[in-house]
Amino acid sequence: MNTPSNPSPENNENQLKPEPDSEKTPTPPAPDAGTKTAAAGGKGKKAASDVALPSLGLLGTLRWAWTQLTSMRTALFLLLLLAVAAVPGSLFPQRPANPAAVTQYIQDNPGSGPWLDRFQLFDVYSSVWFSAIYLLLFISLIGCVIPRAKVHWRALRSKPPRTPTKLSRLPEYGTLAVPAGTGLTASQAARDAEAILRKRGYRVEARDLDGDRPSVGAERGFLKETGNLVFHVSLIGVLASVAVGGLLGYNGQRVVVEGDTFVNTLVGYDTFTPGTNFTESQLSPYSLTLDEFEVTFDRQPNGNVQPLDFHADVTVQEDPDEEPRKETLKVNEPLNIGGTKVYLVGNGYAPVVTVRDGEGEIAYQGPVVGVPTDGVYTSLMVIKAPDAKPDQLGFVGFFLPTAMLDSQGVSFSGDPDPVNPQLNLNSYYGDLGLDDGVPTNVFVLDTEDLTPLNNRDLDSGGIVLGMNQTYDLPEGKGSISFDGLLRYAALDVHYDPAKTGVLIFSVLSLAGLSASLFLARRRVWVRTGTAEDGRIMVEYGLLARGEDARLETEAEALRNLLEKKWLAGAPAANPAEGPDTLADASVAGSTGRTEETGKDS
Repeated sequence: MNTPSNPSPENNENQLKPEPDSEKTPTPPAPDAGTKTAAAGGKGKKAASDVALPSLGLLGTLRWAWTQLTSMRTALFLLLLLAVAAVPGSLFPQRPANPAAVTQYIQDNPGSGPWLDRFQLFDVYSSVWFSAIYLLLFISLIGCVIPRAKVHWRALRSKPPRTPTKLSRLPEYGTLAVPAGTGLTASQAARDAEAILRKRGYRVEARDLDGDRPSVGAERGFLKETGNLVFHVSLIGVLASVAVGGLLGYNGQRVVVEGDTFVNTLVGYDTFTPGTNFTESQLSPYSLTLDEFEVTFDRQPNGNVQPLDFHADVTVQEDPDEEPRKETLKVNEPLNIGGTKVYLVGNGYAPVVTVRDGEGEIAYQGPVVGVPTDGVYTSLMVIKAPDAKPDQLGFVGFFLPTAMLDSQGVSFSGDPDPVNPQLNLNSYYGDLGLDDGVPTNVFVLDTEDLTPLNNRDLDSGGIVLGMNQTYDLPEGKGSISFDGLLRYAALDVHYDPAKTGVLIFSVLSLAGLSASLFLARRRVWVRTGTAEDGRIMVEYGLLARGEDARLETEAEALRNLLEKKWLAGAPAANPAEGPDTLADASVAGSTGRTEETGKDS
């Protein structure tokens, strides 16, 4: 075959190609000078070094990084990484909670301590690396949720998918045959199926109702994806709420002795932990006075004593212009005062003592808080009198509510009630270390640089004081007297402006997670038609998105509703009429999985 002598360059598709048996064989174009061919296997390939890869550029690199950051895999990895990063916070003492413990740890570990401090392992939750993980997780979750929300919104507004040509290929498939003479038409059968599916909560669309084979497409389970989105949005809300609480919240502790008043100011707290962006103006100007603290014990016949109830009678005044009001503070029943929650976290005894120095002047006078060490309120006592002259005085020992002697003559407390209150103390004099400007624990007396006055190893022995008794210290250093006994309450004041948000988002996340786990995404199609003998042939198929163990149950329920609608009271079909169906794929009246799934219909 001859080719045209002047082929048109504007219409290359009309150019004729040489026949295979042509005398002239087209000569392949010569390869470029820079093209390398591979002889192995007779296949020509360009060398990988000759393939020009497009450059991403700055914008492409940023787009790629954003895609990686906002993937669900990255979000899950960051969530796991955040949990791992929080572990050092429980292994090492944290400076915001206990700065003295951090200082002591660094002193005890001079080699590793400073390095741990450089890596902010004593300030884990405010460290740069923990905050970076927290922020990246926050951004990643937002980047995951927004695109998915857009896709889900389009899916909610879209129509159910079109009816497949062969419903018999679906995991759940069945057919029905309605006998002739019932007056039912294919169009009416499709409308009935539409009404049944709509009543079962499906979003339904009927198609080709005026045609020969009308069908119905239905879909439900969008709440599954909605719940998934709600869960992730709520997780973002929890993270944001916790961040707000960490920035603006605060927590403080105060020990209040009976008769004393706590005022909500910075100087009113024994310990105070502010948020990152805390300001003193956030403190509400309220006051709380401990009127009386009562403890009820359960005394069993075997001698065991168990506490039954603790409650503190307090007087609260939220504003200087308001009248004070009486309140009762109990364990696990905090008071809401000035936007804060006041918790009762501890209690004990506070013996009232008077310490006079060697010049007869009062160096200390007032209640001393004892730290309970057991169930009968044996309490550790530390008394410091830095104003004593000529030497500072210190005392350390125990308070016994009900003092008793054992067989070896050692005092112990036999009951938590103050039946026979007694102070057992050792005394020291010297420099207490309070004038160096270094903070010290009020419940610890460092006796390393002090000289003992009273203890068991000295001739003077220890100090034993009953109620209203006075003891003169050796060497004319002064005296100490036990003047009375009061109770105290340990209060924890907590302010968290984000606690309501955390509660709301936590409940929403639980609801969203439940919806995403227990709801199923399903699609149903029903197709109807009229056979030659006048029967109405119906076939239906069901498909689940993902695993759905209840899909077979749903198919049975749908079949029962269709049979109840069309076949209740109708004459039985004649088997001689034949097994014709719309898809010609199953015996009329059968239901179940197709052979393609490995199960019999």
